[in-house]
Amino acid sequence: MSSGKLPTTEANVLNGHEGAVLAARFNSDGNYCLSCGKDRTIRLWNPHRGIHIKTYKSHGREVRDVHVTPDNSKLSSCGGDRQVFYWDVATGRVIRKFRGHDSEVNAVKFNEYASVVVSAGYDRSLRAWDCRSHSTEPIQIMDTFSDSVMSLCLTKTEIIAGSVDGTVRTFDIRIGREISDDLGQPVNCISLSNDGNCVLVSCLDSTLRLMDRSTGELLQEYKGHTCKSFKMDCCLTNTDAHVTGGSEDGSVFFWDLVDASVVSSFRAHSSVHTYVEGLGIKIIGRGLASIRNKLQFYSELFYNLVTSVSYHPKDNCMITASVDGTIRVWKS
Repeated sequence: MSSGKLPTTEANVLNGHEGAVLAARFNSDGNYCLSCGKDRTIRLWNPHRGIHIKTYKSHGREVRDVHVTPDNSKLSSCGGDRQVFYWDVATGRVIRKFRGHDSEVNAVKFNEYASVVVSAGYDRSLRAWDCRSHSTEPIQIMDTFSDSVMSLCLTKTEIIAGSVDGTVRTFDIRIGREISDDLGQPVNCISLSNDGNCVLVSCLDSTLRLMDRSTGELLQEYKGHTCKSFKMDCCLTNTDAHVTGGSEDGSVFFWDLVDASVVSSFRAHSSVHTYVEGLGIKIIGRGLASIRNKLQFYSELFYNLVTSVSYHPKDNCMITASVDGTIRVWKS
């Protein structure tokens, strides 16, 4: 895929969240997407038509992650209220609330059969929950981390998780084996390649690292963006030809998978005006110029931050989310 075919042209803007959007995810076929955020809601969209379909409300605090089953019938969410919610997509009803984490929950993922959901928390643990059982107790707890667990991926037989303690740990659930790879830098996001052979790891030293999943060998490093303080997504394109991720300055980067060169970068989120209005301050004269300058400064630091990137499973299409409250749809 040439850089000209990468999704760098804005096709739609999805507005509706009141506050920062913390995650946005395509569903399995890419026809719809889900988002969640600081306003305690989950929202279902048709990103290609720019249409909001449904809002899911039940969380008591911010919603940090959301994942939908392959058949699109159920979704799972987690957040600041320390709970994992299991929802019916069509009715918006909460089927079950899984309680057990001692602190905020950062990430959730269903297994391939949608029978188990795994969550990662600030309490330094992974917890697996049985969606078919009426029990609200976890069926497995993995608590060998020494700091917050920020992100996780599932394969048919393994749970892979990244932690602020600088490790990526792989749990083979068939034989009960744990393998730990120490990167020496806090990990804030991990993502699997589409062929399942590699793990892409985002660290808080503004570096993405590509690792061989079976050996833990470091294959490549990707730099140029800024990632020092916040949780931000990273992923590979659907052909595994490019790596993409957000930056704290509102930019999105594409790197060539093999040689790690920056193929494309562009400012995806930047809106000082919206930020000012969001604080309830309207700039209507010269007397507020100093406030405008201060807010512009803080917006550059925080407000344009790209929290989430999700690549379409088949097409040259991507969605990005930001603390500016928007989800943006990008096409080639």
